[in-house]
Amino acid sequence: MSCNDVMIHLIQQVNTWNTADNCPNGAGEKCLYSMTSQEIDKLVVTHETPVHHYIDTITFTFMGSGSSCSVHGYSSSNTWYAVLDYSTNYCNMRNLLEGANLHTTAGFTETTSDSICTQYSNRNCDKY
Repeated sequence: MSCNDVMIHLIQQVNTWNTADNCPNGAGEKCLYSMTSQEIDKLVVTHETPVHHYIDTITFTFMGSGSSCSVHGYSSSNTWYAVLDYSTNYCNMRNLLEGANLHTTAGFTETTSDSICTQYSNRNCDKY
């Protein structure tokens, strides 16, 4: 899939989950995403947690050629003391990928670990 197509899918998913409608009574985190900026090779998105209203900033950087795209994702809490986040920052990105069905794209791979994403091995993206 081209980087432009990946970007379009992510933007559509952010727009689909931009209200609290998908998180009734604060259940789950698949809501309250907002576009911050878009460049030819970068998207910046925010995610607001529905219960405590913490804001996380997510950056996707795209590098590709033709029908191949490599995406580097980085999510960080805007709250300085949020170090052990129960994998929330990982799930901010993973939930968007799955919502857009990008994880089912031929050739999709993911590379991460606990040293890259805090508490990755204990993630629960249905909750966070």
